[in-house]
Amino acid sequence: MSRKRVPLARPPARYARHAVSGAVRAHRAAGFTLIELLVAIAILAVVAILSWRGLDQIVRGRDVVTRSMAEERVFAQMFDQMRIDAREAVSDDEAGAPAVSVDGGALQIVRAFAVPPGAPPRLQVVRYRVSNGQVVRYASPPLANFGELQRALRGGESGTWSALPMMQGVGAIDARLYLPKEGWTSNMDEVRQQIAANANSVKVPQLGNAPVPRVVTGLEVRVGARSLARPVTRVFLVGE
Repeated sequence: MSRKRVPLARPPARYARHAVSGAVRAHRAAGFTLIELLVAIAILAVVAILSWRGLDQIVRGRDVVTRSMAEERVFAQMFDQMRIDAREAVSDDEAGAPAVSVDGGALQIVRAFAVPPGAPPRLQVVRYRVSNGQVVRYASPPLANFGELQRALRGGESGTWSALPMMQGVGAIDARLYLPKEGWTSNMDEVRQQIAANANSVKVPQLGNAPVPRVVTGLEVRVGARSLARPVTRVFLVGE
């Protein structure tokens, strides 16, 4: 007598889905795969590089701004000192020579030296000269008489002179002088000829008591430097 096989009942479909999802959850709970870790590390590396580059650009930009501000401050101080020296320039008659001159690559100004009230007047010779790519303001000690003034004008910057370093990266100082009767010039022969003409006019009896007019009434300074996109020009009044 043969036995009949009874088919086994299959579990419902919802039980099968639960079993699959449980297996997936168990797989995920086990951790990231190697590929997922490599992708995450690569993303973090890219973010770190971008952050470092951004920080580097910020630091570089700050350094450039700081350096530019320092150069502009020195630039402004140099021109402000030139303006003061030009304003305090004495007359050609007091200097016994051109009070403002451009000779030998240097700008020279004979100016009044500040003294306390009641003290005898003193003069000072100031020279702006480029030394090793840097503008240096040389100033003589106070000069009490005409002999000291002439020695200072004829001599160089000795050990008694003060030296104030100013703007760096400068090749040369270009300066022009304004003569009311001639206009702008850098030719000192024209200045000396005009001084001689003014001195001769004093000998005329009708003009004997008239003050000797100033030959140079304006000063134009043009400075070019590596830190400047183009040369900068300033104009100052002389003896204002």
